Amino acid sequence: MEIDKYLYHMRLSEETLQEVSQRFGKEMEKGLGADTNPTASVKMLPTFVRSTPDGTEDGDFLALDLGGTNFRVLRVKVSDNGLQKVEMENQIYAIPEELMRGSGVQLFDHIAECLANFMEKLKIKDKKLPLGFTFSFPCHQTKLDESILVTWTKGFKCSSVEGKDVVSMLRKSIKKRGDFDIDIVAVVNDTVGTMMTCGYDDHNCEVGLIVGTGTNACYMEEMRHIDLVEGDEGRMCINMEWGAFGDDGVLNDIRTEFDREIDMGSLNPGKQLFEKMISGMYMGELVRLILVKMAKEGLLFGGRLTPDLLTTGHFETRYVSAIEKEKEGLQKAHEILTKLGLEPSHEDCVATHRICQIVSTRSANLCGATLAAVLRRIKENKGVDRLRSTVGVDGSVYKKHPHFARRLHKTVRKLLPDCEIRFVRSEDGSGKGAAMVTAVAYRLAAQHKARQKILEALKLSHEQLLEVKQRMRIEMEKGLGKETHAEAAVKMLPTYVCSTPDGTEKGDFLALDLGGTNFRVLLVRVRNGMRRGVEMHNKIYSIPVEIMQGTGEELFDHIVHCISDFLEYMGMKGVSLPLGFTFSFPCQQNNLDEGILLKWTKGFKATGCEGEDVVNLLKEAIHRREEFDLDVVAVVNDTVGTMMTCGYEDPCCEVGLIVGTGSNACYMEEMRNVELVEGEEGRMCVNMEWGAFGDNGCLDDIRTEFDVAVDELSLNPGKQRFEKMISGMYLGEIVRNILMDFTKRGLLFRGRISERLKTRGIFETKFLSQIESDCLALLQVRSILQHLGLETTCDDSIIVKEVCTVVARRAAQLCGAGMAAVVDKIRENRGLDFLKVTVGVDGTLYKLHPHFSTVMHETVKQLSPKCEVTFLQSEDGSGKGAALITAVACRIREAGQR
Repeated sequence: MEIDKYLYHMRLSEETLQEVSQRFGKEMEKGLGADTNPTASVKMLPTFVRSTPDGTEDGDFLALDLGGTNFRVLRVKVSDNGLQKVEMENQIYAIPEELMRGSGVQLFDHIAECLANFMEKLKIKDKKLPLGFTFSFPCHQTKLDESILVTWTKGFKCSSVEGKDVVSMLRKSIKKRGDFDIDIVAVVNDTVGTMMTCGYDDHNCEVGLIVGTGTNACYMEEMRHIDLVEGDEGRMCINMEWGAFGDDGVLNDIRTEFDREIDMGSLNPGKQLFEKMISGMYMGELVRLILVKMAKEGLLFGGRLTPDLLTTGHFETRYVSAIEKEKEGLQKAHEILTKLGLEPSHEDCVATHRICQIVSTRSANLCGATLAAVLRRIKENKGVDRLRSTVGVDGSVYKKHPHFARRLHKTVRKLLPDCEIRFVRSEDGSGKGAAMVTAVAYRLAAQHKARQKILEALKLSHEQLLEVKQRMRIEMEKGLGKETHAEAAVKMLPTYVCSTPDGTEKGDFLALDLGGTNFRVLLVRVRNGMRRGVEMHNKIYSIPVEIMQGTGEELFDHIVHCISDFLEYMGMKGVSLPLGFTFSFPCQQNNLDEGILLKWTKGFKATGCEGEDVVNLLKEAIHRREEFDLDVVAVVNDTVGTMMTCGYEDPCCEVGLIVGTGSNACYMEEMRNVELVEGEEGRMCVNMEWGAFGDNGCLDDIRTEFDVAVDELSLNPGKQRFEKMISGMYLGEIVRNILMDFTKRGLLFRGRISERLKTRGIFETKFLSQIESDCLALLQVRSILQHLGLETTCDDSIIVKEVCTVVARRAAQLCGAGMAAVVDKIRENRGLDFLKVTVGVDGTLYKLHPHFSTVMHETVKQLSPKCEVTFLQSEDGSGKGAALITAVACRIREAGQR
């Protein structure tokens, strides 16, 4: 074991490898940061490759591979039709010595000529095929199809190419010929090509690794971490250029005298130090230097040296592979050493075998350490406990050395015990890989175009929105007119609320709020003067199903029982208070305190109520109980309550809007325009019931196939069409229908429709709000989708987010167009050139969605430039609002009595 002691520094412990791995992780961070990149040794170059293959790629592609004294032209046919297969034809062309040192123009003219020759041979000169270009020189890439050569390497010295875009030079040469045309789609680094080739067969492949003459790696990084490229959505492949790891000195403590000697004698001293410890170009040389030193110290070959052993490059890396072979290794060692003019003993052969082993093992270990850092980073990016991932590998050392691959895998497993990593040998990354990058880019572009075409129908132009505003105005006029009211879609119901609060209201009021399975009783104390404000107490009671579906008497007795309980709870038994009743069901009001129930909705079925005045039903129940007396002053719709609550804070508030589960609006109309009610003086609030806008077909030209699908499957087909395009109850369904359509067309989820996606109602509107929230990374979008049982890739998440954005934006714009019609009508009613008005708003969609309110406000501003509209969020329109309506009515009544 003399050798082991002698090469002690080359044998790296697991702790050292862990340390190297940690250091490399830090170097990656540096390369990705905008401020640290200029001084970073590991450059982490963005490649603009944003997606790996998904197996549905299809088509005919060309590839060009230039990376040495030969270059290749390939034609790659990729076909999907259920059986992923790739057919390739290629031709190798030489690059004469004089061209490598001539002018850039000559070089690219030669390449174009060879391309023409190849296309001629395959009879495809008349087709315009997409081409991927593997250009294996250090480049600065700015787009997928733009790559600026930094410096020539590998013996090339063509003039006036450095600092220029190689794609445009090639395009110029092709154009100059004029006998064929191609579409250069992508410039690719061979490492990226390696990842992409494997990615076609294994969709988990997100790392490419090359260990051959040189070494390098690439992997898919999250866009949000790549400071050098705009945008945070999705991922991009990073070409790490990891051979330069250590160029800033971070590996000095593990570099040996032999590493330093190799570096000094190289063409690029001080550069690519990591590569010099690992790759094929240097492995044999390292062994030679060790043999020479040991021979000089009399430890080998009886101290003999030969001219051959002393010549740089005479111990080739392929010798290392041969000597390490299981069976004939020692015999090979004997042959090789003899060829170098030595007369090796058996011990010399054994020692040489051990030296080769130590050098190649160190190489595999170091490579494993940096690879583990890359995989650890991917794991952290994904936020998973166990990473399942695939690494595509190429290069002569990995493929030809008998033990390198096994040792590399072992190191990665040791350093990352909690990951399942597959290694796949890549076939022809620089040729087939370049075609793959091109095929993926083509697929993404085609899919993007197809999706945009479908989403186009949901994007409304300024003209279309103006048209919606004008139609809403026409429908409003119909609903207000005596002759047209009966067949009008937008009913424009009079509410008999004729004034908004003026701030002098005071007193104690009761409010009832019935609009669903819960029922609230509130005591609202309104004060004026110095201590102006509203103080509220309330209690919530449930309504059992048997009462919702029993008789009307039972229902109203239950309500009165709850009021009685509340008064006792507040210690106010026997007090007679004015009461406002928020009754959120379709009613016809003939007076402020009279509301005739037209029909039950929301699961209520109590008999003997439809067609009756709910105030009477309530009064009768109070009399049956004979415990207290209440003065029922007003029946209120929640939209009107919303307007009144805000009106108490802001006297300019004359419009109410709700955009939540459903949608509706109300506003103060001139009495002279409310033809259904006698009288010309003053104003009255009109409950528009605008959700039914479009039920007569007037919106059919902007409704999409998705709106139609949602409508047909709803509980009330053909009804509330406007509401179905803008309110929370339906937006999720619209999104789900679009995602289904995308998936059926193979534009999403790899064309696989899961059972979950077929389930109605899985997309709750709160998910839309979460998915669109700006602070959410796509990672969280993915987890929302996974929670819905949808397996997604990163690209899928971006698409889902885009669909959510388009649907919500349209909803907000339509809502804004409706609002614009309302405020402009108020302005024209009053003959004003300019109107300042406030809209009181409530509803979950408006309050919780990250962009809805902003888009809606912008739309109103664009469509009604002569109105300055302020939006005020309302608090509790159905409770506090009902009490305020009662307070205003009492104030007016007292003034009348005076």
